[in-house]
Amino acid sequence: MHGRSIRPGRPGQRGPGRRRTLTALALACATPLLCLPLATGQAGALTPPVALTADKLPTWQANGIVWALAQAQGVVFAGGTFSAIRPAGTAAGDPAERSAVNFAAFDAATGAPTDCQLSFTVGSGTATVRALAVSPDGRTLYAGGYFGAVNGVGVSSLAAIDIATCTPRTDFRPSVPATVRALAVTADTVYFGGDFTSVNGTTRQRFAAVDTAGDLTPWTVNADEPGRAVEVTADGRHVAVGGDFFTVNGSDSHALAVTDAGTGAVTHAYPRGFFQDTSVVKDITADATGVYTANEGTGGFDGRTAFDPDTFAQRWRDTCLGATQALQLYKGLVYSASHAHDCSSMGGFPDGQRHHLLAEGINDPHMVGWAPDTNDGIGEGIGPRVFALAPKDGTDYLWVGGEFTAVNGTAQQSLTRVSSGPDTGAPTVPQVQVESTEAGKVAVHWRSSYDTDDSSLTYRVYKDDGTTPVYQVTAGSLPWSRPQLTWTDTSVAAGETHSYRITASDGTNTSGKSAAQSVRVASAADAYAAKVRGDGASLYWRFNETSGAYAADSSSGDDNGVHWNAPTQAVADGAAGSGRSVEYTGSQSEWTYTDKPHSAPSTFSLELWFKTTSTTGGKLIGYGNKVQLVSSRQDKNIYMTNDGRLVFGVYTGSVRAVTTSQTYNDGKWHHVVATEGSGGISLYVDGSLRGANPLVSGNQSFTGYWRVGGDNLDSWPNKPSSRFYTGRIDEVAVYGKALTASQVLAHYKAGTGG
Repeated sequence: MHGRSIRPGRPGQRGPGRRRTLTALALACATPLLCLPLATGQAGALTPPVALTADKLPTWQANGIVWALAQAQGVVFAGGTFSAIRPAGTAAGDPAERSAVNFAAFDAATGAPTDCQLSFTVGSGTATVRALAVSPDGRTLYAGGYFGAVNGVGVSSLAAIDIATCTPRTDFRPSVPATVRALAVTADTVYFGGDFTSVNGTTRQRFAAVDTAGDLTPWTVNADEPGRAVEVTADGRHVAVGGDFFTVNGSDSHALAVTDAGTGAVTHAYPRGFFQDTSVVKDITADATGVYTANEGTGGFDGRTAFDPDTFAQRWRDTCLGATQALQLYKGLVYSASHAHDCSSMGGFPDGQRHHLLAEGINDPHMVGWAPDTNDGIGEGIGPRVFALAPKDGTDYLWVGGEFTAVNGTAQQSLTRVSSGPDTGAPTVPQVQVESTEAGKVAVHWRSSYDTDDSSLTYRVYKDDGTTPVYQVTAGSLPWSRPQLTWTDTSVAAGETHSYRITASDGTNTSGKSAAQSVRVASAADAYAAKVRGDGASLYWRFNETSGAYAADSSSGDDNGVHWNAPTQAVADGAAGSGRSVEYTGSQSEWTYTDKPHSAPSTFSLELWFKTTSTTGGKLIGYGNKVQLVSSRQDKNIYMTNDGRLVFGVYTGSVRAVTTSQTYNDGKWHHVVATEGSGGISLYVDGSLRGANPLVSGNQSFTGYWRVGGDNLDSWPNKPSSRFYTGRIDEVAVYGKALTASQVLAHYKAGTGG
């Protein structure tokens, strides 16, 4: 176990509130797009099953790494490798900073230090506190790590602290000659794991247990590599151990084993291969619903696993990547600390931006709508490393420790906390785009907002200067999945000008209104847009936004785009009469991708307009498996060579491509369409067929994203100097069918007024 406290009660019982069965609503909301969308209704703050806010509370900080947390009677104890603490919002060296040698105690409700001060030191090397746990009666704090004294009292890497007096107990002095990394405590036994090979002069390899007087117990669990986690099961009959090991008491069991709580005999082994060799267990937690592990792997399993509480058979395993360090069970959810960066294998976010604090159901491991965040911080750059759930005065506080230096985007080092309420954080302001491309209609598009503890939000649309909303809808979103919503206003007349603003609410907190977006109501349909939509585009980005990361979808698919690293928007030079376009600089960090993932189509058409004088080529559009990184798998590409020719190809086991003989880097707008269908692949430029191969069929099948402006082109023919396009792009469309030659020509003529 990774430094979490045990409340009075059955061994292993965690925090306030036993587990409850997830409701049908909770299970539905555990899917990647939560509760999408209700026609009417009102969101409520904290979308079930989430029961903790994501709002950072003022908390004192440490100037190093917090490795361990525990709590008793409203006081939170923090241990680690640090020398001072300071108030929230201050920088290191602030006049209010005070000495704290690897330990500090805080009021759970205020985040301020108490008068309990202990100094953990060592004669040689760097002292550190790596594990903390409180006895079930709440009277004793046990501390493990690497240290030789507490307030000058000699100890050996394991100590007992009388909580009432905040003094080390002199009657508990076991000798542990190496680092203790994990603790779990019952009424009469202290279980611990770490790097040691003996305790009190007797062989104990990486795991041991002593009684409350510090004497060895018969519990013998010898492992061949370091121990990092120890946990007593809810019934008190077993102790689960985790770490780097490959054998336990001679049994083949890698990273995890379940042992008899009295003897240490292995009762359930997990042979090599259950977890990859490079995956280790960093934390274990348990209650009546099961046993849960946190894994860190270098090229191996990095997520969480749930085991049956009786048989210890695996119940589920999530496959997120990102070095999970700690777990906390609370009201039907498993809260986790990690630097998760890729949950695509389980329908979550693709490899890219890291998410350090997440939650998933105890019965359904899909991520739910709780995502406060830290940065990676110092040390190994992991971020958060430990939890403690501390109740006080009717409120539950989740404390988080680690090596981070920022929380929710603002400076905060090593410690932070959230609570069971109240929820005070408002959703982000919606990003809005309005257009009138049909006679007597205004389409109001917006990118859904996000709130890090509310996945179901209510949107209100205000027209002109009105104070009463003209439309309201409740829909789901996550920080990494913000689908587009659209409402069409038909209560308008041709030639009128109207403006629209939108708010987002979690039921308690409401965002500010979006900036007013004005539009003149069309008296006739836009000829080009009518062709694109009429021929069945499932994605249609007109690129008329003036700012922000949002690219509105004008098709019925609500398949919005996300501008990554700010390509230049609102360039006053658009194709097909649109008036504006987006300009890409050729930077290796600029592109636009679809917010939602797609199944790879076997039949499709890609369409856009481009304008460039580039001599370094680059990808115009393609299909890849990543959104914020260069894709490791990519297909269905249109790109430009250095000399200005266009290439379109698909991968069918090898790249099958067609290339134009003409060049198009002449600084003029050009229209390109690429198709694949029963007739093979075809490439059209400016309404004319410029390349085709009727023998090509099929392409790669993987879940991916459409990307515009750049991506991987390794191993593709006539690869340009740059993967990333330099120039302007406009009117991007994707179809789930192969457009005909006559449809392509009609689009070109409509776009040029011909």
